[in-house]
Amino acid sequence: MKIKCILVDDEPLALNLLESYAIQIPNLEVAGKFTHPVKALEFLQTNPVDLLLIDVQMPDLNGLELVTQLSVKPLIIFTTAYSQYAVEGFKVDAVDYLLKPIDLPDFQRAINKATELLELRSTKNTNIETNKEFLFIKSEYKIIRINFGEIIYIQGMSEYVKIHLTGRKPVMSLLSLKALESQLPQNLFMRVHKSYIVNIQKINMIERNEIVYDDGTIIPVSNQYKDAFQAFLDKNFML
Repeated sequence: MKIKCILVDDEPLALNLLESYAIQIPNLEVAGKFTHPVKALEFLQTNPVDLLLIDVQMPDLNGLELVTQLSVKPLIIFTTAYSQYAVEGFKVDAVDYLLKPIDLPDFQRAINKATELLELRSTKNTNIETNKEFLFIKSEYKIIRINFGEIIYIQGMSEYVKIHLTGRKPVMSLLSLKALESQLPQNLFMRVHKSYIVNIQKINMIERNEIVYDDGTIIPVSNQYKDAFQAFLDKNFML
């Protein structure tokens, strides 16, 4: 698939090196290159792209600050000479992190990761109606398959979600609970609280408007969702 990108680095030599690598990759189209981050931000506000390759340390506006100001975020690959920014890159859900001096194999590897993620998104958008068994979640720098039947409940945590699973450790992802809810089959999952979605097939006990799990976890059913939850109970209740 064709990927439209822009390159941002305040060092002209570094910017030219990125461009020389980019033109060697057939599916990568450079829509613009910028030595001034403010100019790049202005461009992105009216010209959406698929991928942004950007240096972290720049005057006036650094790469991390620029990314947080975008209302619609492309995929992000950070480039920098300082390895301590890798953690900060994760916080804004970067696809990859390239440490300078960057060589072509590392650049190609990062572009491959971005391509795979974009293809996955495209496939999910076209086939979401027919997929009733699983979804893919981006966690840190990995893409993880999660079967719907594995999910016990999902917890919203500010900008992240924490997906609690049977048989393996929870998976964290930089998603909103609302966005994830739209991808879940409604016959299997129910929102019961502003911070919780539960798999209704995993509910074993309810006590005083609280869902109680075998490990002692208690999830409250809030007033906002109480009527829908009670309707579910009435439909499945036997005297």
